[in-house]
Amino acid sequence: MSKKKTDVAIVNRSFWPQSQVIGEGLLQFAEQVAQHHSVCVITQAEGDLAAKLAKEGRGKGVQIKACKAYTTSASGVLKRIAEAVFFMLWTFISLVRAKPANIYVSTNPPVVVPFIVALYCRLFRAHYVYHLQDIHPEAANIVVPVNKLLFRLLQSIDNYTLRHAAIIITLSEDMKAYIQQRSNTLKPIELLDNPSFEVSPVPMAERTKDIIFCGNAGRLQRIPLLLAAIEDYLKQGGRLSFTFAGGGVHAPDVQALANAYEQVKYLGFIPATEAAELVNQHRWALLPIDDEVTKYAFPSKSSGYALSGAGVLAVCGKDTAVARWVVKNKAGIVCDANHAALVDCFFSIENNISENYLVNPETKGKLQLPYFALQLYRFVTPDLSVVCKTDARKTL
Repeated sequence: MSKKKTDVAIVNRSFWPQSQVIGEGLLQFAEQVAQHHSVCVITQAEGDLAAKLAKEGRGKGVQIKACKAYTTSASGVLKRIAEAVFFMLWTFISLVRAKPANIYVSTNPPVVVPFIVALYCRLFRAHYVYHLQDIHPEAANIVVPVNKLLFRLLQSIDNYTLRHAAIIITLSEDMKAYIQQRSNTLKPIELLDNPSFEVSPVPMAERTKDIIFCGNAGRLQRIPLLLAAIEDYLKQGGRLSFTFAGGGVHAPDVQALANAYEQVKYLGFIPATEAAELVNQHRWALLPIDDEVTKYAFPSKSSGYALSGAGVLAVCGKDTAVARWVVKNKAGIVCDANHAALVDCFFSIENNISENYLVNPETKGKLQLPYFALQLYRFVTPDLSVVCKTDARKTL
């Protein structure tokens, strides 16, 4: 086989600056690698990403291989599938040209792109680290039922990718157990929380607003249940105020509720750094999630909520990874995902003094972007992990 031209390739459809949190984490990871190795980023972007990085003084030594982005999280399923196939082809062509020895690939987009990375590595004797931030086709099947034959085919493809990865990264013990059970992989599986921007938590007594939902109002976030419970609570004379920020397929429904009630505000999409400060103004943060999907995914907004010190109000079953995370970290409370329980929970919050919900320093360090980037550096380039020991101590 031909000699490798690039030491590390980072494959992810979303990158800085459009993906403000994960994209920033991957950029920090790329910048760390670039200090010691040649590195390229294979991604999609709006405009000239290399020029944007240069203008901001970022990404020194990082090669950019970016194709145009056509869809968003609010786009239709068929459009997103078509773009995933397009990005798969772009990824393979870019890998053949770059000839990386080591590759980081995540589930963005899922299944097909990690599989094409696995095929490249098999053909060119390279290694890859597979980061499952969600597990497909199972997560997609909850939103839009997948044809049974296609479902099994996608599972088989992904199982191949899992069994041939050097290291697998995922988010929770539940996801780890499911990956092992489904694929029978013997490869090491590491857990790594999704990161968030660090903020200085405002003391609870100084917070001026009540409850916030900040993130994607998508198909798995129980938005119809949440909006119906809020409306019922307000009709019964509830005094709490509710703020929503972010996009998603249910954004029009959120806007309609905000139009009908003064106590509900919808701010639309806002930058991640502003979102972190916005959460910091609220006493409570909503974390609704479909129970079934917690086996295959974990809400990324949880880290930002925990770092802010707002009380996390998880709306899900008590025997889920999300509920256990909230209880373990003493981050807030868990409410069963049914209408009556949620209305009662709002009244309970209204009638009781809120506590401070500050995670311990060790957990806080592991939720921040520098730690996330450092762990990826260690997993993808383990032979150079000694380089960043000092930095690791600083992030904890």
